[in-house]
Order: sequence, then structure tokens, then C-alpha cells
Amino acid sequence: MSETIKHECGIAFLRLRKPLEYYFAKYGNPVYGLDKMALLIEKQHNRGQDGAGLAAVKINISSGKPYINRRRNNSPTPIIDTINQAFEGISAVKNSYPSRYLDIDYLRENVDFVSDVFLGHLRYGTYGKNNIEYVHPFIRHNNWRTRSLILAGNFNMTNSDELFQCLIKKGQHPVETADTVTILEQIGYYLDEENDKLYQHYKSMGMDRPEISKRISEELDIAKILKDASLNWDGGYVISGVFGHGDAFVLRDPAGIRPAYYYANDEVVVATSERPVIQTTFNVNFEDISEIKRGEALIVKKDGSFKLEKIKEPLEEKNCSFERIYFSRGTDSEIYKERKELGKLIVPQILEVINYDIENTVFSFIPNTALVAFMGMHEELLNVTNKVKRDKILALQSTSAEEVDKILNLRPRAEIMAVKDMKMRTFISTDKDREELVNHIYDVTYGVINNNVDNLVIIDDSIVRGTTLKRSIIKILDRLNPKSILIASSAPQIRYPDCYGIDMAKLADFIAFRAAIELLKETKQTNVIDLVYKLCKEQAESNSTDVVNFVKKIYEPFTPQQISDKIAEMITPKDIKAKISVVFQSIENMKIALKTKGDWYFTGDYPTKGGNRVACQSFINYIEGRNERAY
Repeated sequence: MSETIKHECGIAFLRLRKPLEYYFAKYGNPVYGLDKMALLIEKQHNRGQDGAGLAAVKINISSGKPYINRRRNNSPTPIIDTINQAFEGISAVKNSYPSRYLDIDYLRENVDFVSDVFLGHLRYGTYGKNNIEYVHPFIRHNNWRTRSLILAGNFNMTNSDELFQCLIKKGQHPVETADTVTILEQIGYYLDEENDKLYQHYKSMGMDRPEISKRISEELDIAKILKDASLNWDGGYVISGVFGHGDAFVLRDPAGIRPAYYYANDEVVVATSERPVIQTTFNVNFEDISEIKRGEALIVKKDGSFKLEKIKEPLEEKNCSFERIYFSRGTDSEIYKERKELGKLIVPQILEVINYDIENTVFSFIPNTALVAFMGMHEELLNVTNKVKRDKILALQSTSAEEVDKILNLRPRAEIMAVKDMKMRTFISTDKDREELVNHIYDVTYGVINNNVDNLVIIDDSIVRGTTLKRSIIKILDRLNPKSILIASSAPQIRYPDCYGIDMAKLADFIAFRAAIELLKETKQTNVIDLVYKLCKEQAESNSTDVVNFVKKIYEPFTPQQISDKIAEMITPKDIKAKISVVFQSIENMKIALKTKGDWYFTGDYPTKGGNRVACQSFINYIEGRNERAY
């Protein structure tokens, strides 16, 4: 994706199932858990660099001692700064009192983050400000451990306003409308209710308060709390929480929109947003790691036992396709194969555009994240050229070494044509100067293209806004004097907004949407725009529960190729010499390549009603000139 798109966050949860002395005896490490947690967070740095946070809970610590520790950071280097802050206490002991560094009892009682349960978070600020107050984990403090709650998540709710009103109706007075705070308080409300119920039950039996507290910590029904709290949630989410007494959970949304993986053995229970980080951190095999299923929660009790429990009825599986195409780390074996397949399946469209002239075409990629798709494209081009060479050799009437060599030399020309200058920063204040600087973000490779003879094919993960292509990439590629430039997107056209955690919320941002609008105007079909606006407004005012995505009608008059051709026209700057073309992956081929079924960005088929509502509201905002989110 040549444009920077902020996206869903990342979570990391770790529970040590043995006493801390066990890990010291086996691994010689008094902070085994913190070391592992630091690795789980760092290995997911691709998921968020606006902020990072880490919280930990000590189980069965002496009264009067802090049992919850937290560090959060929104510095330019939040991940490393958060990790360093978490290690400050243990480093001070190691440097000043070496003997105490080996005393597990002392460390547990007196040093932050020498703990049993850890919860980490990486944040991309897709909504709200990047102030430290918005960085997870969030804490709901209480003197009763069973009422204290730490929360972090990779999520976005489409009905945050409705959930906020639910809190008010319960008699609360929340001071924040952000969905993270709303979810924290909703879970907290039912946590209090469960505590009250158990307290009254055991009080009626004549138990004293210390004994009641002990019983509550053993019998708190986490599944019931989550079922009650999540009753009206509409969104994509993986939400993880740790209670002050040591119980914990990781809950996944019923459509499986956001990713969640877990692994357990007799030493640890661990859950993350990505599978490879667990493989790396604990040196385990792919097949040892499982997904948390749709609507399920991984619940870990204070005693270290765990179970998976259904919290919400699963919906049709709609796990996020952008995870597979772009966001997740490509070191996951399934994702790696899928991205290669995306590159392979777009080859027929590429060959058609370049008129099968492989000999006079250079193939490359932008940005680096498109490398795996490029490899799949290149492998398929090799297969194509091998078939051509085979047929030419078989057709020879008489052969010579020179003739055979000439045929065998036919191969796709793969080159690195553009490299992003990572040191370049668009810090200049004026728009004009900033745009000029953007033109130089990429360095290009000179001397590879044959002037006005070669075609240049560039594969990209996806094309969202088209602005970077128009302002920068196509201009710098045109300096190489190719005959034509073809931009190939390994993803289909992005037509609809996301409302589940990816920063693609406004229809006007999408080049595909703008192209469709321009085509409607050019073909004198503006009545379609008026009709969609009318239907969206009527639906919004009716408060109907049967919500329809009327924005689909904007695209119905045109074929995908017509929209692609219009996009090519719109992203072509003035004074470009090369012919510019654009091809997109077909939705059909994407479904062949990917295991995911969450394709609402491309099809408009949202997994929840809230998605349809957001799409329609986004269209209303566009027509009414309101540059704001629809949720």
C-alpha cells in the first residue's frame, strides 16, 4: 500500500501458570515473564506506533503492596520506551543490590512487573487523539481486587453512542465517550453486579469479609459478565482484560473480524493478534497455535486453569481480508502463501494490458510490503515464459545452439525500480513545499528501462486514495522514460468505508468512489446520486433495524474495468509522457487466494448492521460536505 493507512491495533496477553520460582529454577531468569512479554510486544510493532502500554498483576501479594503496575507511552519510540520503563525497577535492583536480584520473594513483593499476569497493547490512533490518556491498557481501580479491571483491545464499535447511552440509563455518569472507556465501564458495571451478588450470598451464610473476598475471587463468573456486557456490541473486536485478583480473558467478536491466536502448555497461556510472534517467542510449531473462535472468550482463572467459552452466537465468518493482504506480518505461513497467490492470479490481466510483450517489460513493486505479491507474480510469469519457450522449441524445424539460446533467454525482467527513502520526512510546513518533498520520498533505479521501448509494471498491495501515485510515484517513474506504466493492485478496488478499526472511514477518500461519481456525472446519471442520498436519508431518519447498504447502487452502472480506466485517468499527472494503466485484482480471484471472507471494503457486504449504517452515513456526509467520520 503506497499510501500510509493506519489500522487495527495489537494485543499481547501472557499468564504464567507456575510459581515465579519455577521459571527462575528452570531458566535462571527472575523476570522470565517480563522478558517474554517484551518480545511479544516488539514482534508486533507493525500493528501500532502511536502508543504502547504494558500492565501486570501480581497474584497473592501481601496486603498493602501494589498489585497492579502499568506503563504507557506515546513518545516517538513508544514500544522501546515502554519496555525500558517496565524494566527500570528490576535493573535498579540488579545494579545496586545484586543479591536481591536473585531473591524471588523480595522481587515479587517490591519490584514492579515481577508478576504473574501481563497485558500489552500497541496503538494506531484511528480514532481520537494520540494523547497518553488514549493509550491502552485502561484501568478501573477499586480497593477490592475482584472489582479492579485492566482492559486493552484491538477494536472499534460502530454504535459507541448507543452504548454510551446505555451507561447513562444504568445511572452512571461517564466522563468520556470513547468506545474504550465505554466498554471498560460496561464490563465494570456487570463486574460490580456479580461481586454484589456473591457478596450478599456469602454474607447471608454468615461468612466474614476476608473469607467472602476469597470466595468471590474463586467463583467470579467471567463468562456471565462478558455475556451481559457485550449484549449490544456492534463492531470488530478482540478485547482482553485482567482482573485485580488474577482472572483474565481474551474475547473475540462473533464475526471473527479482528484476529486472535492463543497457545497454552503447562507453563504459560499466551494470546496475541498475530500467530508468528507466539511461534518466535516460545519456539513452537504452527500447528500448536489455535485461533480463538468467533464469539468465544479464552478465560484464564486465578489458579491458572483456562477454558474457551462461547460468549456470543457466532455470525457468518468475516475475518478481515486486509489482515491477509497488507497489515499482518508476512512471516505467517498462511498469509505468505496467500499474498503470493494474489500476485499470481493478477498476471493474466497484466499480460493482456502489455499485449503479452514480456521481452520489453520490466516488472517491479511498490512499496516493500508488496514484495511477496511480486514474488508470486514473478513465479507465474516464469511459468508463462517456460510454456512459451517449450512451444517455440517444439516448433523448431531445425535447431542450432544459437536458436535454442535465444529462446531460453526469454524471461521476465524483474528489477527493484523504486526504493523509499526512510530518512525523508514531510516536515515542511507549507502545503506547496510539503508536496514537493513528497515527490522525492522514493529513489528510482536509472539505466534499466530502455527509453520509450519498455513497459514498466509495478505491483502494489492496494490502491486506496491514489494521491501518492499521482503526486509522487507516477511522476518519478515517468522520469525513467518507459513507453507505458501499469500499476497493478493485488487487492480489488476499495469502494466502501471501514468501521471496525482501519482508518478508511470516508467515502470521498477512495479513488474508486470518486471515479464512479465522475462517471455518473459524465454519463448524465446524476439521478443515481440523488436516489442514493434520498434512500440513505430516509433510512437514517426511520431508525429501522433492517439497514441496507444503498451505496452499492453508485457502482452498479459500471463494470470494474470502466472504473479502473477512470482511476488511471484521474491519477495521471499533467505532462506525463508514458501511457498510464491500472488493473485491480478481481473479487473472484481474491476469494480464491484468501481464506478470509471479510471483504466489505470491496463488496459492501458488511458483517454487522452497523457497517451498513456507517456506509450510508458516510455517503450522507459526502453529499452534505461534512468531512467527518460516520461513526
